This record gives sequence, C-alpha cells and structure tokens, in this order.
Amino acid sequence: MAKILVTEDDKYIVKWARQLLENNLYDVITACSGEEAITKAKEEKPDLILLDIMMPQPDGYEVLKRLKADEATNAIPVIMVSARVGNEDVTRCAGKDTAAGFITKPYTPESLLSMVEKVLKDA
Repeated sequence: MAKILVTEDDKYIVKWARQLLENNLYDVITACSGEEAITKAKEEKPDLILLDIMMPQPDGYEVLKRLKADEATNAIPVIMVSARVGNEDVTRCAGKDTAAGFITKPYTPESLLSMVEKVLKDA
C-alpha cells in the first residue's frame, strides 16, 4: 500500500482527500503547514506528496525547493495542488525543483486518483 502525504491547510479538503485516498487503499498522513510537511516527509518517507502551493510557513514553492534540495527527500515525487491556474504557477514547479505533476482545484475524485496513479507508476 502506497503512503501519501497530503499537505493542505484547509481541513475540509484534508478530510475529503484522506477519505478518497483511504477508500482507494492508500495509507494517508497529513500536514497542515509547510514546516510540518518537511518534517513528516523526512520522518515518514511517503511514496508521494500532494502539496498545496498556498500554504503557511513556508508556501508550497519553498517546501518543494527544500524537499528537492535534501538528499533524504529529493526522490519523493510531489504533485503540486493549487486553485491558481496561471502558467507562472506551472512554470515555477518545473526546472531544478521539479514537481512530478500539477493539479488545479477544484479537482474531481477521478482526476486526483488518475494523477496519483500515474505519478506512482512513473516513480
């Protein structure tokens, strides 16, 4: 069973994502801030991270940068999640600190599961 770290500051989205992923046989851990996400990624070694861009302390861009710069976490695939859909947001997730995927809110259960399955298969 793959372990997924859901990093999101909206408790309703966390609850919804946890239920959806657990119902599809994923093990789910959660973080509500950027610092908590970094700590849990190092401690829990998830197979995948869903990372909201607009997070407190620090934002998702900085979390991605720090995860990819750390040898302990740089191989964990990250799917960036955001309500912002501009090209700038997608571009900021590419390059040196590359995310494995990008999904926009609101997303459907099918689109989230499809992205998760694709990224885990490619990892």
